[in-house]
Amino acid sequence: MESLADEPWDAVICGTGLQQSLLALALSRSKKRILHIDPNGYYGEHEAAFSLQEVEGWAAAHAGNGETGSEEGSAGSSLFRRASIWKHEEADALGLSFSRAYSLALAPQIIHSRAKLLEQLVSSRAFRQIEFLAVGSFFIYDDAAAEDTASRLTRIPSTREDIFSTQSIPARSKRSLMKFLKFVVDYNSEENTSVWEGQARQPLADFLTSEFKLDETLRKYILALTLALDGTIGVEDGLATIHRHLTSMGLFGPGFCAVYPKWGGLSEVAQVACRAGAVGGGIYMLGTSMHIEDDGSDGLVSLKLSNEVTIRASTVISSQEQPSPDGQAINRLVAVVNSRLENLFEVVVEGSPIPAVAVVAFPPGCASTSINPVYAYVHSSDTGECPTGQSVIYLATSATSDAPQILERALESLLRAAAPPGETPVTLYKVQYVQSLSRREATSTARGGATLFSFPSPSLNLLFDDGCLDAVKAAWKVVTKDEVPEDEYMVFEDREGVDGDSDGVYD
Repeated sequence: MESLADEPWDAVICGTGLQQSLLALALSRSKKRILHIDPNGYYGEHEAAFSLQEVEGWAAAHAGNGETGSEEGSAGSSLFRRASIWKHEEADALGLSFSRAYSLALAPQIIHSRAKLLEQLVSSRAFRQIEFLAVGSFFIYDDAAAEDTASRLTRIPSTREDIFSTQSIPARSKRSLMKFLKFVVDYNSEENTSVWEGQARQPLADFLTSEFKLDETLRKYILALTLALDGTIGVEDGLATIHRHLTSMGLFGPGFCAVYPKWGGLSEVAQVACRAGAVGGGIYMLGTSMHIEDDGSDGLVSLKLSNEVTIRASTVISSQEQPSPDGQAINRLVAVVNSRLENLFEVVVEGSPIPAVAVVAFPPGCASTSINPVYAYVHSSDTGECPTGQSVIYLATSATSDAPQILERALESLLRAAAPPGETPVTLYKVQYVQSLSRREATSTARGGATLFSFPSPSLNLLFDDGCLDAVKAAWKVVTKDEVPEDEYMVFEDREGVDGDSDGVYD
């Protein structure tokens, strides 16, 4: 351990969340001395994926209300609070398997096919170690349909062929919807920008009514595709999201517009990025925290590690752990169910892969959701997150005093509507918690000639937010000190011995 202190480090990265891990990937060919530590005993930080035993330990550590913040570099985080575990009293008899048969993601996000993250994973060659799975249909829950029937779940049409073939939309409404979709695909053109830019901050729902005369049902469809948790997404953000959805459709294969990394979502991406950092010479130490001892000298700061070793570094990168006083928060519910729920994973376009993820939206005003929408990601066992014959359901809604009960009711409604004929799915295991946001800007400050850089906490968006990649590149510039041209950022050749003609990116 004393050898850690022999020479100064170009960067000490604290935390193995997605942003810190992508930074390690970006620096993996830089020949910089990188020490990557994490106070936790696992990879992934806020995007981690846990076995049942691990999630129970995590929930015990985050069961409080989060009033007290964590010390710098410690394992605690007040961004998560009110965590609780529930287990069916007959869970084992009903099929709950051993702990490591599960990999429950803290903050699952689906990734549009045109996301910048995927481009960077390809250009950096990290994609070869990640298996991506197709996200299938988007459904909307209708509590006005017949009780306890699958008719309460309607698949949302989002392509031209979908719209023409569906029987649930009248012909006149189809024409209005087609007009809107055509507009969105080219929404940034000079002609179309003039239509919406004056209303950029207005609610998208109002814009859909005034400009395209879409009825309530079609407005619900469009808003559901944005996956906006507050139900009041603005015109500019809403159009951008729908544009990404439509233009991503079919990019990697027919019938799907988004992907999900197998074995735990973004946690898997973080681990692959850390692996690249280790191959590039980075040193990794889990279960190790730090605090700044003094400002040091000669452009270096002194850090005391939890193993009592003192090291010096020119750059220290960490993440913000304190919730913003006026920041957004969401309630999450993760449920393990003893059913395949195969009705949600049907192939609806010839030649498309069997989807591993389905999306169900409960719109505002639905009996299960009160004033805010609820979204459910239903994951099949193909994700590697549960055993064959089971599913994992991730539900989320904006944090309110009654959000836990709302999520429970939404889960019950979903299971009744999605149950295969003759089957009654049973929830075996549940995890509930609240997740908050830190300040949204990265911070960079000078201390004793060194630089302290701090990432904001991950976005609460259910869609991967490419905006978080800007902070990663900013941190990379701090460490590399403009020694590498910007156009070489995250662009690597295959390492020696890697077959450049390997199978395609998306399996």
